[in-house]
Amino acid sequence: MEDKKNNKSSMAFPLPENGVSDEEKQTSGSDSPAKTRRRKPGGWRAMPYILGNETFERLASIGLLANFMQFLLEVFHLDQVSASNVLNIWGGVTNFIPLLGAFICDAYIGRFWTIAFASVFEMMGMLVLTMIPWLPKLHPPPCKMGPQCKRPNKSQMGFLVMGLGFLSIGSAGIRPCTIPFGVDQFDSTTDEGRKGIASFFNWYYTSFTLVLIIAVTLVVYIQDSVSWVLGLGIPTILIFLSIVLFFIGTKVYVYVKPQGSIFSSFIQVFVASYKKRKLMLPDERESNGVFYDPLLPQGSIVKKLPLTHKYSWLNKAAIVMEDEVNTDGTCTNNWRLCSIQQIEELKCILKIIPIWSAGIICFTAVGQQGTFTISQALKMDRHLGPKFQIPPGSLSVISMITIGIWLPVYDRFIMPSVTKITRIEGGITLLQRIGIGMVFSILSMVVAGITEKIRRNSAITHNSPDGIAPLTVMWLAPQLVLMGFAEAFNILGQIEFYNKEFPENMSSIANSLFSCTVAGASYLSSLLVNLLHNTTGGHGHPDWLTKDINEGRVDNYYYLIAGLGVLNLFYFLYIARRYQYKTRVVVDDEFKGYADVHELHDMKY
Repeated sequence: MEDKKNNKSSMAFPLPENGVSDEEKQTSGSDSPAKTRRRKPGGWRAMPYILGNETFERLASIGLLANFMQFLLEVFHLDQVSASNVLNIWGGVTNFIPLLGAFICDAYIGRFWTIAFASVFEMMGMLVLTMIPWLPKLHPPPCKMGPQCKRPNKSQMGFLVMGLGFLSIGSAGIRPCTIPFGVDQFDSTTDEGRKGIASFFNWYYTSFTLVLIIAVTLVVYIQDSVSWVLGLGIPTILIFLSIVLFFIGTKVYVYVKPQGSIFSSFIQVFVASYKKRKLMLPDERESNGVFYDPLLPQGSIVKKLPLTHKYSWLNKAAIVMEDEVNTDGTCTNNWRLCSIQQIEELKCILKIIPIWSAGIICFTAVGQQGTFTISQALKMDRHLGPKFQIPPGSLSVISMITIGIWLPVYDRFIMPSVTKITRIEGGITLLQRIGIGMVFSILSMVVAGITEKIRRNSAITHNSPDGIAPLTVMWLAPQLVLMGFAEAFNILGQIEFYNKEFPENMSSIANSLFSCTVAGASYLSSLLVNLLHNTTGGHGHPDWLTKDINEGRVDNYYYLIAGLGVLNLFYFLYIARRYQYKTRVVVDDEFKGYADVHELHDMKY
């Protein structure tokens, strides 16, 4: 899960030191559909429209994702591996494409229009998917799951891919832009504005958690027990209403002009450093005036970054040569001379990439609750009373409840006590939090493997015609609880880590980077599934992930992910101990709480 409610102290967005005033935000430019007058930021007046749009988008996409595996198995009659591949490939595209959305937003059209266009595509995608179970020609004829069921033809698969493609485009614009657009509505130079930003994050994560619970309970129940048409149609209608709501707020919003894509700056740094690769870096004592370090533009929201010696070969791009600086202080060629600020912003990305890569395997474990955990649940007793059956897609609510209980307990009781000992804001460092989440993800896969072995043995022993083991589906609860703890520590830690370690003008990228983690996990999971499907088995034995889960060995698949997680944990510990934070906030002993803090540079894991 990409975002959830975080603890109060660690949810604070990295506020800029040089904030944009109310009038500067308006006069610096506008991506509004109409010319805006000078006015105060929208503040809480804009929140119903922004949060409403985000809430309904999540309700639709998560309501689909939570039960999509069952949709592909029962409506499209795909086998376990094919359904998993569709889910993983679509998940990968959907979570990588927000980087493109962030680029278009920052470079060309701004956050308002990015969200607006993306919301329309989101509605088109849900409309297409609603038509699939509604119109008989768009899906295979109904039949009970089995080898005799007809698989979808090329036209039916093409229509499915079109719907998923529209949803991916919608996610590309909404996910990286909603949080920054919400922050734009507050004046970060005032106490009231800073409090508003912190409260916005609280409301954002709270509304998101409520949407998750509704999506995996009510929406999934309607899809599973009432009708797929109704279960997909309701989110489609809600998305349409959210678009109307979003445009109603146009006269309330604050619009910040797009400042240009940071990616162009990164390429310029690489090109300039390559062109000057033969130059020698000056001694630190003789570097004064050698490097290009202009002042930031007046009213810039970005914090000035000092020159560091990590990736020092990039520093050559800032060495000033003859005729490279104009009389007004601007450089004559951006592809030969770059500022220290440009170089250090690129270094922020390069430093974070190893940390980012370590999160992929962790989320591969967590992501199994949307694929093979569903397959397990379909072959277990899901009855809750004589008439009600728990929808398989609703089981992920267990991990959400775990997070919902744990975060307030951590925030109110555990974190303050730990903070008094460590003197670190939040009790532990963000990298320590991420590492703890990795441990929980490994444990979740070990427990999942043990549970699957017990379930499979029970199903084989009783040999019922439908292959269902006489075990309650709540046997899956322990692995889902552990996955919840993995999310609470690792995933939320990643989101906060990216937001705090990236410069302020890279907030769209920071908010899309975790989506890239999810995408990497989706592709890794797809690679493992296909590799095991094609290489395991033989000599009269089916492969681990064969269509009939009772004949396969999904438990071995879980153990494999756990083993990869252990290796990944050692890799993470190695790179985390060498990571240097941009800043670190610690509690001052002379004051209670966070009234006074120090910023410490280059602190370790």
